[in-house]
Amino acid sequence: MNNPLVQPAQSNPIGTPAEVLVFWLGDALQSDWPAQNRSPLWFGGGAEQDRQIAERFGALVHLALAGGLEAWEENLPSRLALILLLDQFTRHVYRGQARAFAGDGRAQQLVLRTLEAGGDVLLPRVGRVFLYMPLMHAEHLDLQESCVHRFAQLVADAPPALQPTLANHLKFAREHRDIVAAHGRFPHRNAALGRSTTPAEEEFLKNGPRYGQ
Repeated sequence: MNNPLVQPAQSNPIGTPAEVLVFWLGDALQSDWPAQNRSPLWFGGGAEQDRQIAERFGALVHLALAGGLEAWEENLPSRLALILLLDQFTRHVYRGQARAFAGDGRAQQLVLRTLEAGGDVLLPRVGRVFLYMPLMHAEHLDLQESCVHRFAQLVADAPPALQPTLANHLKFAREHRDIVAAHGRFPHRNAALGRSTTPAEEEFLKNGPRYGQ
């Protein structure tokens, strides 16, 4: 396929968009979905994985959170790499801290800009999954509804072999949406963000899904 991710990307002394994309997406830069299972990297977590990401990309994450890497916003592949730094890598570098969520607002704005321009359909399916992920992390119901809609369309348009995997992402999108619909936020973030937990949230946290961060 004609993949917009396979483009020259702005360099930086401490890392490039291409390095971020290859680390996270593997060979999906040349295809629609990684040939090897990357779920342990994407969703496994763990101290060793956090350390690896912090050592390799921590300086880029710091720059992104400070409002830097503005040049990365200019084209689709480098913008996706910036979104990964702001939305995914922050959760590894600053796990359990308020700063883990500090990139969410900027990431969401970059996603909305991309969607407005129709850029999501130019990405391979794995790129669209992680483009939509900041919407799944949003504590705003309208963004959650948009996320569910986008993942539902992704499932509907997918080849049969990918539909079960993408349907699982849709399931998680709906569960995230339902939490925000019920509580207006994600209660499992309260401790890290220094927020008081309501009695209803306390009950939810006993058995409700947490999704890490």
